[in-house]
Amino acid sequence: MKKIPTSGAPGVPSLRRKKAVALLLTALLLIGSLAGCGKQNAQGNDASSDASLKKVTLNEVAHSIFYAPMYVAIEEGYFKEEGIELTLITGFGADKTMTAVLTDEADIGFMGSESTIYTYAGGTQDYVVNFAQLTQRAGNFLVSRQPIDNFSWDMIKGSNVLGGRAGGMPEMVFEFILKKNGIDPKTDLTIDQSIDFGSTAAAFSGGQGDFSVEFEPHATSLELKGDGYVVASLGEDSGYVPYTAFSAKKSYIEANPDTIQAFTNALQKGMEYVASHTPEEIAKVIQPQFEETDLETLTTIVTRYYEQDTWKSDLIFEEDAFTLLQNILEESGELPKRVPYEDLVTTTFAEEAAK
Repeated sequence: MKKIPTSGAPGVPSLRRKKAVALLLTALLLIGSLAGCGKQNAQGNDASSDASLKKVTLNEVAHSIFYAPMYVAIEEGYFKEEGIELTLITGFGADKTMTAVLTDEADIGFMGSESTIYTYAGGTQDYVVNFAQLTQRAGNFLVSRQPIDNFSWDMIKGSNVLGGRAGGMPEMVFEFILKKNGIDPKTDLTIDQSIDFGSTAAAFSGGQGDFSVEFEPHATSLELKGDGYVVASLGEDSGYVPYTAFSAKKSYIEANPDTIQAFTNALQKGMEYVASHTPEEIAKVIQPQFEETDLETLTTIVTRYYEQDTWKSDLIFEEDAFTLLQNILEESGELPKRVPYEDLVTTTFAEEAAK
């Protein structure tokens, strides 16, 4: 800032001059403060606030390249095009994301749909309803301490595996795959579920476990460091599974149908971009969301997800997918009771967005 002179103004008394300086400094500080307040908290979307936009807070279960279409929608400005000013917060776990939605800290949650089943079955009156499904395959990978050519699931017998939280989609899909391959998760191997979400890669690098179930970018990071080797994709071996979806409280959807529609429209544009562009192009668009990951690594990860058909072409959460989800929960012993699809899923907004 230039130095403001305090003398040399002919004919102006000293006291008046000091007051003028003070007023000028106050005005400059006020302008700077207002400019700072106009920034969004949406990751990768540092735009000034617009009073005409509807403010929406989204809590995501994790910040992962697995969710690329959502970040494309943010970076390409699709939410703003639909009249939404988005604030993105990472919950670091479905339980935390669900809590944020139930307590109105977030308007919309993005997590595994098993959480909506748990809260509904638990008797929550204003329960959480799924309105858009993003991923249709699991997004994690089995990482081995040693390279294995032609891996088969029976090779995991007798080993120690760093797994996920009991009742969470990563762990349940992992056990689902084991059972599909005739392996008993309780007796044929040891699954360590004591490590916090996001900390398993560090524990694996530190020498814990023979295998680890990892999301990206941790799986690729372990490979780059020489600490592990991706030997299987849970997304490929589980088949199509409704892994993550967007949801909101029933009361919020009923009170804000236009907002939910606009939000879904923006997501659909992100889905269409991903479907019509190469992994290299997708990686460049979402790079601001993952500044700690270089473009080459980011492209490698996007390519992995792209080639295994991770993302749906639309956001419609079909009843067959919901039934499969309940089957997986039931096999894992995590389903208190079957819940009705028509209560926990609405396809109205996704169908409209896909037109």
